[in-house]
Amino acid sequence: MHAYSSPNPDLSSIAALRPVRTRSISPENFDGSVGGGARATEGTGAACAAELGPGWKISPSVDIKAGETFELARIAGAGRITHMWITTHKDNWRTLVLRAFWDGAAEPAVEVPYGDFFCNGWGEFAQVNSQAIAANPNGGFNSYWPMPFRTGARLTLENTSVIDVRVYYQITYEEGGDHEGDAYFHAQWRRSNPLEAATPHVLVEGVEGQGHYVGTYIAWGVHSNGWWGEGEVKFYLDDDEEYPTICGTGTEDYFGGAWNFDVPGQGYTAFSTPYLGMPQVIRPDGLYISQQRFGLYRWHLLDPIFFAKRLAKVDVQALGWRSGWRYLPLRDDIASTAIFYLDRPSARRPGAPSADDMEVHLGREAVPDLGATPPRR
Repeated sequence: MHAYSSPNPDLSSIAALRPVRTRSISPENFDGSVGGGARATEGTGAACAAELGPGWKISPSVDIKAGETFELARIAGAGRITHMWITTHKDNWRTLVLRAFWDGAAEPAVEVPYGDFFCNGWGEFAQVNSQAIAANPNGGFNSYWPMPFRTGARLTLENTSVIDVRVYYQITYEEGGDHEGDAYFHAQWRRSNPLEAATPHVLVEGVEGQGHYVGTYIAWGVHSNGWWGEGEVKFYLDDDEEYPTICGTGTEDYFGGAWNFDVPGQGYTAFSTPYLGMPQVIRPDGLYISQQRFGLYRWHLLDPIFFAKRLAKVDVQALGWRSGWRYLPLRDDIASTAIFYLDRPSARRPGAPSADDMEVHLGREAVPDLGATPPRR
């Protein structure tokens, strides 16, 4: 039995003495070793610090070559990741895949496109002010999800693009502590584009074990006119098969809004709060951005969804309206990140996302210059 404790301590516990030590991994200290920071003599900042020498920001970032995977962190022994800060150019937010492996597991517990993990799935910046994720100008991404492990952790970043990518990052963690009663952090990504006709989008399914579901992020692209968020979010737990134990009343209701997120006179209105929000509304521009795009999150931090032996499925319907006050099943572009804690370091998951799976078409840069000289055959 794994006891649940609040994933984020409040101020009442901050004064408690604990038998752990803080360590941090960055390009200035790749292994987090004691006294290991600022020792680099070469790196991406070496030329800038040529007149200053060692200790002056010699290695602030890394370059990940096209098609390669870079190991962000490898930690031995028991511990818990408490904070992650990372940044790179927005063109890379849907070409990088973040993975995390716990306790020597061969399969990742986390496998999510970089931008989606930080609630920025569309390759366009959105400010996020939440307890678990903070996205700050301009692309400073922060995670406060606690990620405990018992014997070790490994985090990687895969570059699926055809260009090299420069990344700045810092991963802070506690070394030591007793985590035998803690569950492992998991995050899975799925995309339906377009969603099959009259079929819900599945966020997660077939997860065996005890745990609790704690978070949802969705990058929702609308493929038609009209309202798109009438569909219900359903949680099938333990022995549920045909019918769910938890069934909400609508998409905007699940994410804490109401009445189409429509403030009279303003239309769709973005918002970001500690536990839920719709921080991103991308409107048509009259040219290449022809449909609306949204980013939404909900963190079940104060209201985790517990399951005893199985997280059978979580899904969401895509529904709009047609004539005669009838529901209209939609075939939208829905990319979801499902976050949960589980009593084991690996779980059933979808296939690894490819560059084509993650691709976003937004903006002028994705459209060929039709006036340019055609290439020679």
